Amino acid sequence: MKRTFLLVFIVIGFLSASCVNAPVEQSRNSANQPVQSTKKIRIGFSMDTLKEHWVKDKELVEKRAAELGAEVIINVAESSDEKQIKQVDDFLTQGIDVLIIVPHNGLVAATAVEKAKKRGVPVVSYDRLIMSDEIDVLVSHLHSLAGQMQAEYALKNAPKGNYVLVYGAPTDNNALIMKEKQNEILKPAVDRGDIKIVADQHAKEWSPEEALKIAENALALNQNNIVAFVCSNDGTAGGVTQVLKKQGLLGKVVVTGMDAQLDALQRIAEGEQSMTVYKPIQPLAYAAVEAAVKLAKGEKLETTKTMKAVNKEIPFIFIEPKVVEKSNLMEIVKDGYQKYEDIFVNVPADQRPKNE
Repeated sequence: MKRTFLLVFIVIGFLSASCVNAPVEQSRNSANQPVQSTKKIRIGFSMDTLKEHWVKDKELVEKRAAELGAEVIINVAESSDEKQIKQVDDFLTQGIDVLIIVPHNGLVAATAVEKAKKRGVPVVSYDRLIMSDEIDVLVSHLHSLAGQMQAEYALKNAPKGNYVLVYGAPTDNNALIMKEKQNEILKPAVDRGDIKIVADQHAKEWSPEEALKIAENALALNQNNIVAFVCSNDGTAGGVTQVLKKQGLLGKVVVTGMDAQLDALQRIAEGEQSMTVYKPIQPLAYAAVEAAVKLAKGEKLETTKTMKAVNKEIPFIFIEPKVVEKSNLMEIVKDGYQKYEDIFVNVPADQRPKNE
């Protein structure tokens, strides 16, 4: 009788244990792989800076992440490679699911990618290419097209004369891409003798102060005989226009830019800067977050274009830029990127375009 009771007790215990373990088996799909967890995805967003347009990038990334039910943690490196690498270490310690990086230096940031991949964390390279074959995707504007647009605009509006090229930061791969494309477009005119590049220099950290010095030196050495400053962004264009204003040359010299910063749009409205390349930020930020969430879930990204990093072509999600000049400034207003009253604040009311 005792032996029978003991046997029943063992059988009941075995069945109880089986019931407890059942959910573990049910948590796997038919391929015996773990089913997607319902926990909130954590995105680490490592930013180089919050200067210029980057505040908008930050806000839009946060907005889209919230809409998709993801949590985004943001750190800003303040243009320090050392700080950016340390912040990525901090993200990985916190157990993020995916990493978005705006690199300060595309070469140095490859170290951050290596650290992330060792933890099995996917990496999105945002706006600037990280020189690593291990990144999962580049989400950026087509900067080669931006450089092309700047050079073509300058040639159209100043087909003959002396040119100055003010490149972006030498540590930023986008600046190098734009430099290559600008020179490619300008070369035929140089070879014909139509234009002469009297100065070309990188502005460290995309600094307006650096651009100002470049412009001062170029104007002094050429007795103000310069017809175009091909500036790679609006910050450097702002430094150049300060010098042109002192020399009484505002509106007489072609000045290009990029980013459609508010101060640049105001200068265009007033005739002080010729053009800017508008890079719509919302589709870029949204695409980056959407790609990050898919990568965190192990889903496939839908992109047909690639970009070479070091030795490997990596998936590339790109947004095309647009040329904005005085004649089409209202497109910026219609896109909701900047307000009408802010762009034309320094323009007399009777000289403003209609806001319909």
